[in-house]
Amino acid sequence: MEHSGHHHEHTGAPAAPPFPADPAGLPEATAPATLEPGDGGTVALTVAPVAKRIGGTTVRMLAYNGSVPGPALVVRQGTELTVDVTNRGDLDTTVHWHGLRLDNSSDGVPHDTQAPIAVGGEHTYRLRFPDPGLYWYHPHLREDYTQELGLYGTILVLPADDDYWPRAHRDVVMTLDDLLIEDGRIAPFSPAETTHAAMGRFGNVFLTGGDPAPELTADAGEVVRFWLVDTANTRVFNVRIPGARLKRVGGDSGRVEHDEFVDEVLIAPSERAVVDVLFPAPGEYALEHHTPAGTHRLATVTVAVTPAAPALTEAFETLGGAPDLAAERAGLDAWLAAAPDEVISLVAEMTMDHGDHHHGHHEHHGHATADGIEWEDEMAEMNRVSTPATIRWRFVDPATGDEPDWRFSVGQRVKIRLVNELESDHPMHHPFHLHGAGRFLVLARDGAAEPNLVWKDTVLIRTGETVDILFDVTNPGRWMAHCHIAEHLESGMMFGFTVTA
Repeated sequence: MEHSGHHHEHTGAPAAPPFPADPAGLPEATAPATLEPGDGGTVALTVAPVAKRIGGTTVRMLAYNGSVPGPALVVRQGTELTVDVTNRGDLDTTVHWHGLRLDNSSDGVPHDTQAPIAVGGEHTYRLRFPDPGLYWYHPHLREDYTQELGLYGTILVLPADDDYWPRAHRDVVMTLDDLLIEDGRIAPFSPAETTHAAMGRFGNVFLTGGDPAPELTADAGEVVRFWLVDTANTRVFNVRIPGARLKRVGGDSGRVEHDEFVDEVLIAPSERAVVDVLFPAPGEYALEHHTPAGTHRLATVTVAVTPAAPALTEAFETLGGAPDLAAERAGLDAWLAAAPDEVISLVAEMTMDHGDHHHGHHEHHGHATADGIEWEDEMAEMNRVSTPATIRWRFVDPATGDEPDWRFSVGQRVKIRLVNELESDHPMHHPFHLHGAGRFLVLARDGAAEPNLVWKDTVLIRTGETVDILFDVTNPGRWMAHCHIAEHLESGMMFGFTVTA
């Protein structure tokens, strides 16, 4: 399928002018608006550059409606929405509505479901929201550039049933991101090709809701529901709040099979996690990102002495769950035992001679790699110069050696085995995302049954891991599957598949 990742200028091509980087004269980025358009409503989104102050630096970013992140949309399950998008950005664009099982024509894949929106152009999307949960929107052309520069926003879909979620005092929707800033500018991009293709672009500044370490307040005993989405190009987040109690209640697309108390929540690029947090006593709490390489503060929550009302501590201690997933569990044994309908391998092919760099990779896995996840970029110079010309990321059908050729029909359930090959030229983790043809359950990881089901559209496959998923196919059209590390997508790690009605 055609995609921006397939079109690259190589040696001999005229150099494209660099992307603009000067924030002078641009409007200052504002705080994101929360929009509640109602059924049948219309929202206008405009892509345009802004000057964004981050710490002591002002950088040029791209924004939806002048804010990073863009407007937070709040809609009700079962409703419909029209979104009119105007492009005043730096390059052609589309908007992909991540995780929504919508009409294929509004999926936002360039050349496949629509022509790209030219600079100065407009396009209208029609959205449907069949499932509760947290979703998000972002471009699907040069994501490595546009998403890094701030083009992302959230969509909170409220359930039709008001008793769907456990009780909480408050909802906080939070994007988790990072940004690579060097010499007071966002580190440069090539307009001609994607850089950092090997491992993706890791940032050195963390942005939570678009800002470094924002400050929140809460009352003593308050239960805050955090809706977290990882909008980073490549970074996996491991979120903890020392001293507070965390209860995981949901994931990409609604409730988990059974609520569980946890010490940490792992979120890969484009995944979501819904976590209820009880702040038991007055004081200061840190929302932190923990890795083997160190700890980073993502946000601060100051808890007042005022007790939260009503008291929800007892309700918080009760572990509920999703009845529909308990019913799914009953039918999973047969699927666990069945052979997969489709198998795909995740591989990298290096086309340049990295010499010692490449052979040193396995030995080089230092303190920043653990549990099959690369938490930091330990090979920054090699990574920076890697492009789709030097490393090709691929999905391969091992039976044919070619790109997967999936043809499904609405109403099918398909068992898919995803094999993250250790024998690849550069093994690392991959968040695998399926566009809105359906949703899936993770069946098993390395043969061990998944203990807590949740409907998903993205799954993290660690280095060397094999993951089995059960794909529930519901929507016809030509759809996309890809790795959600932006640089891997742009380096060929995607394919299209067809669903017939």
